[in-house]
Amino acid sequence: MGFTYNLPKEEKQQQPRHSLVTFLPAKRFPMTTKGFSMPVDRVDALSTFLVGHHTLDFHSILISTDFNLHYPLVVDFAELVDYDPQLAELIHSHPSDFLPVFDSAAFLAQNEVLKEGGFKDLGKDAMSIKQFIHVRINVSGSPLEFPEAFPSIGRLRVKHRGTLLTVKGTVVRSGTVKMIEGEREYMCKKCKNRFKVHPELETGNTIRLPVSCPSKGARFCDGNNFHFIEGSISCHDYQEIKIQESSQVLGVGSIPRSIRVVLMDDLVDIVKAGDDVIVTGVLSAKWSSDLKDVRCDLDPILIANNVRRTNKLKSDVDIPDDIIVKFEHFWSKFSDAPLKGRNVILQGLCPQIFGLFTVKLAVALTLIGGVQHIDDSGTKIRGESHLLLVGDPGTGKSQFLKFAAKLSHRSVITTGLGSTSAGLTVTAVKDGGEWMLEAGALVLADGGLCCIDEFDSMREHDRATIHEAMEQQTISVAKAGLVTTLSTKTIVFGATNPKGQYDPNQSLSVNTTLSGPLLSRFDIVLVLLDTKNPDWDMVVSSHILAEKGELKRSKDDEDLFEAWSLTMLRRYIYFVKRNFRPTLTEESEKIISSYYQLQRRSATENAARTTVRMLESLIRLAQAHARLMFRNVVTRLDAIAAILCIESSMTISAIVDSVGNALHSNFLENPDQEYANQEKMILEKLESMEEYT
Repeated sequence: MGFTYNLPKEEKQQQPRHSLVTFLPAKRFPMTTKGFSMPVDRVDALSTFLVGHHTLDFHSILISTDFNLHYPLVVDFAELVDYDPQLAELIHSHPSDFLPVFDSAAFLAQNEVLKEGGFKDLGKDAMSIKQFIHVRINVSGSPLEFPEAFPSIGRLRVKHRGTLLTVKGTVVRSGTVKMIEGEREYMCKKCKNRFKVHPELETGNTIRLPVSCPSKGARFCDGNNFHFIEGSISCHDYQEIKIQESSQVLGVGSIPRSIRVVLMDDLVDIVKAGDDVIVTGVLSAKWSSDLKDVRCDLDPILIANNVRRTNKLKSDVDIPDDIIVKFEHFWSKFSDAPLKGRNVILQGLCPQIFGLFTVKLAVALTLIGGVQHIDDSGTKIRGESHLLLVGDPGTGKSQFLKFAAKLSHRSVITTGLGSTSAGLTVTAVKDGGEWMLEAGALVLADGGLCCIDEFDSMREHDRATIHEAMEQQTISVAKAGLVTTLSTKTIVFGATNPKGQYDPNQSLSVNTTLSGPLLSRFDIVLVLLDTKNPDWDMVVSSHILAEKGELKRSKDDEDLFEAWSLTMLRRYIYFVKRNFRPTLTEESEKIISSYYQLQRRSATENAARTTVRMLESLIRLAQAHARLMFRNVVTRLDAIAAILCIESSMTISAIVDSVGNALHSNFLENPDQEYANQEKMILEKLESMEEYT
């Protein structure tokens, strides 16, 4: 977590320094020696508020048949602030005292809803009062979203202890669901008074009996002999998870901090490792285990009141309407020369690297991806593409990896030398005597991008573990008695060096020492060879020297017809992925099918690549190119562009003899004219193949 604090066990809890009073009208609250008191009218006010705002929720709870189930009742804190600001301030500043009272008010509100009726289809006999209802606070749109009540995990301090706050992070560890004792009842043998005792979380859920009888009768009782009442123990479901702040919001050099979170009752088992969550709860502390000659510290722990999964919201990028209008205006201007407009977008990718048109196109198509297909039986065909760069040192592979990570809303960067199979997938760790699963790089990158540099440095059995993650997009785990399946819907972007000097006469498997099954899972494999070319070296050196000396252009003066900034590229990629789901035309299907059959016939050197997965890759790349071109239909142009990408990744081209080295591919002044020539050559080759058959 990053901080510990030592307090005497008898020290009273300090008052929080911050408060919602800055947002709420000031009013005097009734005080007692122990703090705020809760008058009866406050309980009635809570009950009235719940009945007025959550009648339909109570209807669904009352008609449920399971009497012993724990039912959540989600309450918007913003509505509570509007209804009773003073009561909202009490719940924020003293949640440990007043949230249980809120639960009691929800229990009483059931009677009011039952009296009002409104059940037309079912009679009252079908209704039943539920004993376990828990109010869950939703802070969306309320003052609790301000930074003081919504700190990052690394900024949690002692001043936050005992207040209602919200933190955001990624679940990196999920413990098993246990049973914990909630309370038990005792009776004083002297005065026969009954009282309940609750376990103390700070001391490891141990129960400590009072020194004397807590009787509140007319006569004082000093009895200290208590009798346990059989059958009075109430138990709760209990689970501990560990959440870690996202590395995307941290500064350079910052270490992501983590904190343990306690989930109870209906909150258990609703999140798993790799999920993005927003947790609202009360910051408390737990004494570390008693070890000889070791200082006893208080470890921070968050007792959750509400947990929200944000997996569906994690890719949200703010796109104003005027930006969308800019996109539409951009493509309307390039309607006569669409490929020229496409190249303007691609020039914004990794602008510090000169040329490399083929690589930039492959990176763009990989990040955009195709459309996921699910057939009637539920079998999924992934829509994410994978890219592998194989090249000599100094060809810009790592630069593309870093830039792609910036473009993605969620990314994890790792190197092959320091990555093991457990670090990439999931790790079984032992914490407090029990085994837990801790998410690895591929699980944490679920829904985003996983960049693996120095791919060739990984051990063979470590590389084999990502086969399932790349194709089926799941990771099946069976470790230490924990059997589960985790989602890894991620794009894999790898970079590797060839084994020694690259030999064009050998297959890709020999040059890279990568197995055929792994190579077939990459949609595009680009080979960047640093061949000696004086003309190219002169142009590149001039570009690098010009980059060092030129002044940076102001972000306010952004012209989409000249160059695209990083922010604009992120918005464009997210927009086309969200709004376009391209479908193939008959013409594009015929071109892709013919090319696939041609590759299968000439698959001598590229046997590891020309599998059925190549056909799926062609479809994904064609759909991605249609998205890049801002349309919902895969045309002949998209199919030809996908074929050219696949051709660039082949050791020996089956159809285009002038592909050349991807490292020396540059942006053309008239790409539409060049495309017309390539299209004519490819179609003639495919037609001659059909005539031959």
